[in-house]
Amino acid sequence: VHTFTDVCWDKCVDSPSSKLDYRTETCLVNCVERFIDTTLSITNRFTQMVQKGTH
Repeated sequence: VHTFTDVCWDKCVDSPSSKLDYRTETCLVNCVERFIDTTLSITNRFTQMVQKGTH
């Protein structure tokens, strides 16, 4: 999670300020959503592999 936070921060935030602009906010949201999508995909694949191993 810390690495993911660093990646999204480095990718999306040019310079820290007291308020996020639209582009930065959109970038962070997209980055987080891709992380969640990837995590769910890996979790689902792992579940499939475990289920195949038990049958």
